[in-house]
Amino acid sequence: MSKINWMGEVEKRKDDLLRDTQKLLHIKSLLDEENTFPDAPLGKRVKEALDFMLTLGEKDGFTPKNVGNLAGHLEFGEGEELLGILCHVDVVPEGDGWASDPFAAEIRDGKIFARGAIDDKGPTMGAYYAMKIVKELGLPINKRIRMIIGTDEESDWRCVEHYFKEEEMPTLGFAPDADFPIINAEKGIADLDMTQQKSITETGTANVEVLTFTSGQRYNMVPDFATATLCIKGSQTEVVQRYTDFMKQNKLEHSSYVEKGDLILEVKGVSAHGMEPKNGINAGLFLAEFLSKLELDDMAALYFKFVSGYFFNDSRGVNLGVAYSDDISGELTINPGKLSYSPESGGSIGMTCRYPVTNNMETTKEKLDELLLKEGFSISKFKDTKPHHVDENEFLIQALKKVYEEQTGEKAELIAIGGGTYARSLKAGVAFGPLFPGRPDIAHQKDEYIEIDDLLKATAIYAQAIYELAK
Repeated sequence: MSKINWMGEVEKRKDDLLRDTQKLLHIKSLLDEENTFPDAPLGKRVKEALDFMLTLGEKDGFTPKNVGNLAGHLEFGEGEELLGILCHVDVVPEGDGWASDPFAAEIRDGKIFARGAIDDKGPTMGAYYAMKIVKELGLPINKRIRMIIGTDEESDWRCVEHYFKEEEMPTLGFAPDADFPIINAEKGIADLDMTQQKSITETGTANVEVLTFTSGQRYNMVPDFATATLCIKGSQTEVVQRYTDFMKQNKLEHSSYVEKGDLILEVKGVSAHGMEPKNGINAGLFLAEFLSKLELDDMAALYFKFVSGYFFNDSRGVNLGVAYSDDISGELTINPGKLSYSPESGGSIGMTCRYPVTNNMETTKEKLDELLLKEGFSISKFKDTKPHHVDENEFLIQALKKVYEEQTGEKAELIAIGGGTYARSLKAGVAFGPLFPGRPDIAHQKDEYIEIDDLLKATAIYAQAIYELAK
């Protein structure tokens, strides 16, 4: 059989690929738990994105299946074994400060700008077109090829949990939802809430009362905004001056104003994916750091000193006593993505901890429990997803290495990440692209985009990979 020009096949379908990518990006597929329906358990728009893929696949001759309105798949081919391509169509909230409408999917400078462009709708469509190419060329394959589409990857993974209760587990597969060359190790992910225990008897009167303090919506995002409402007994002007000085010193965008006699403080940070907090600026931590220096009532003082002492300028868990690293997957990281305080309910910190593959989370949690007890806090919610690691000698990795090196002319290094992809739900699963080495990672940030050339290149790589893994 003559050598297939995979890139040439992608070029032939370029216009359709871009048009379908934009259509999928137009759907504001955010989790909406306030407005759920029996046929849309995670909200209408998330379901709309799932339906869009299933309808497209059916039209192109794939066998579609909706699995409980939480996930679905598109399949073709025959054989005992199943090759899985695991994608998701939900996105994180768009956030502020975009140069264009986050769901307009505008093309400029050779890029498509939209929430979900790189994570994960662009690559989903690339992988879809890769399947389409293998199918349309009528290549001989001896496995079934199935794209599995999730709708809750950015939150609780209810989609894959439900899916794999009902459907078979692929023998091997990949998730086009991270970086090239090949990600064969993913850190463990522990999401937890630390809640302040309310047993403080107030002594004396405080100069400043914190009425509310909030920052962040998701464990896996660095909060780019924080706000606090203060009731000030003494001089408001003095507090405002101290606040302005502190924020200027730290070069942060900030504002303050008075509403119904209370002082409102607002801080802007920089959002980033929670797996590497150093890529962002956590607005909540800076505001908490400032508040910890004021004369607060005992309960608020305890909370803000706790946040300041254990989290400010420390994304590696050093102060918490849980720092750890290994050669396979690097350092443990912590991201306090949800911070809140009120006099009625006390304070809480919702944090994601991304821990190395050889790290024992049970031991780490014991250390945390002990420390929190001493500080007047406890863990009120804990969800742990174990790390994932596929050995370099496996067929899956060897095949993908060969494809990547043939398509790019570059060596396929193996990498470890702190993010979690659907690859970890498979025993033999890895994350594979779409972000090429040296490209900035703009997932979860404002003005998220995918380079059109990269999307085409990734599609060619996926097409060859599907063929090599399934033939």
